[in-house]
Amino acid sequence: MSAPTEPVSRQRSGKVILLSAGPGDLELLTLKAVKRLAEADVLLLDELVDAGICAFAPRARVIRVGKRGHRPSTRQEAILRLMRRCAHLGLCVVRVKGGEALLFGRAGEEIAHLAGYGIAFEIVNGVSSGFAAAASLGLSLTHRDHCQGVSFVTAYSRDGSEPDWAALAATGTTLVIYMGMNRIESLAAALNRHLPAATPAAIVEWASTARERRALTRLDRLAETATSEGFASPSVILVGDAIGEAFPRRISDPSILSRRFQ
Repeated sequence: MSAPTEPVSRQRSGKVILLSAGPGDLELLTLKAVKRLAEADVLLLDELVDAGICAFAPRARVIRVGKRGHRPSTRQEAILRLMRRCAHLGLCVVRVKGGEALLFGRAGEEIAHLAGYGIAFEIVNGVSSGFAAAASLGLSLTHRDHCQGVSFVTAYSRDGSEPDWAALAATGTTLVIYMGMNRIESLAAALNRHLPAATPAAIVEWASTARERRALTRLDRLAETATSEGFASPSVILVGDAIGEAFPRRISDPSILSRRFQ
């Protein structure tokens, strides 16, 4: 849908709200998010966001700006232009992002663009799919018996390169890996070179939604599990000793476990 073109009163200034919609379960929306949605004149809606969120923005014009890795998507430049044009018309624009806007959501580019044009903006935080995946598995990402922190990482950077898996493995933190299914074999192989083969691992697809699937495995079987069970994007990959807390308590050795939970 094209951007609004009708005349708008200049008595108010436009603004853009970068709103985190969470991993999919609309009950995970914050009260602030619901209030800001009610104020919206325009919703720029991400691909992975539950369309039911539009019910919280009854007077807003909805413009879908889907972005999916390795699939036809709205170009980021087009989204920036839409935000700018609508804000200059004096509209309240709510840019609805899946998960947490400040975590791998290109918020940095959008903040810089809005600031460069002097457009007022607000950030509304939400629940990342990494946290939703951990909650679904019933575990703490920072269980103090196993680690002293958690590392959130994307499987590839803007130029297509992979992160320094050796450095990440050396941190001893729980690894929460986003956008990794298209590189599951290479990332698993890289981590296997630096972590024990029996390191607990998990995959959670469509965390918090009715489509959710989960698998518990070990690092040296991670790629095999993902392939054999047909996991695809959007999935979160979790690796580290803390993930072992999700394994059935009767199994003392996680190396023998490779099972799917639905």
